[in-house]
Amino acid sequence: MPEKVAAVTPAKSGAFGLRHYLICLKGIVIRECLRFLHQRERFISSLVRPLVWLFIFAAGFRQVLGVSIIPPYKTYVLYEVYITPGLCGMILLFSGMQSSLSMVYDREMGNMRILLVSPFPRWYLLLSKMLAGVFVSIAQVYAFLIVAWFWGVKAPPLGYLFVLPALFLSGMMLCALGMLLSSMIKQLENFAGIMNFVIFPGYFASPALYPLWRIQEASPLLYKLCLANPFTYAVELIRFAFYGQVDWVSLGVVAGCTLLFLGGAIIAYDPSRGLITRKQGTGGNG
Repeated sequence: MPEKVAAVTPAKSGAFGLRHYLICLKGIVIRECLRFLHQRERFISSLVRPLVWLFIFAAGFRQVLGVSIIPPYKTYVLYEVYITPGLCGMILLFSGMQSSLSMVYDREMGNMRILLVSPFPRWYLLLSKMLAGVFVSIAQVYAFLIVAWFWGVKAPPLGYLFVLPALFLSGMMLCALGMLLSSMIKQLENFAGIMNFVIFPGYFASPALYPLWRIQEASPLLYKLCLANPFTYAVELIRFAFYGQVDWVSLGVVAGCTLLFLGGAIIAYDPSRGLITRKQGTGGNG
């Protein structure tokens, strides 16, 4: 009898090898990709938002808003060229929030509880979930860049390769932020309000649509808010990467915020302080 009991006892996470961790990561990524493929409306909406800005708003603002010679640009650029990095950031931002929405949904439906009670370390499961979300986000960004290329908005050829690390790091930061927010939301119905307080202020209080020097001339207060906004540095990191340059300040801020948000999410999803406490406070309805 003792031998049978030992045979069905789950293995501890320390007994897992690299192969087991890769299988776990592969399963989470495939599940996220399949969910994305089955939600065609999600893919369409992820492209509609930036394309509306690129095709409609940029066409109207082109004659009003000229962008002077500022780094990383070596000459005057059209408005649609300037906002393209910001629109890439928009896709990453919305996708990160969408990923956190799936976390809230999975938590209510029980899938996330099953995942988090597996013998794998909790930090690794959350990190795998983030990587899966970033993978889907980057695929959406490149789909948008393909459409923009046919519209005539083109970056240097190597820029599409150089921007990949910037997209990855920025996506990690925004997914980590979304994951941290998902740990604070008790009910799925409350998520829409949280999104409005994060996505829209984060996007508009950044250089995604207007250069920082224009914002400083128009409103010094808004300029200070932009400097305190992590999304500002994600946009600038992507913008410089398109031209094979590194904005070291943006790189440091994005990397630091990624570690901060991820650490907060791991602590928030700790069984003693996260899901178990939330379950007791809401009567088990998450």
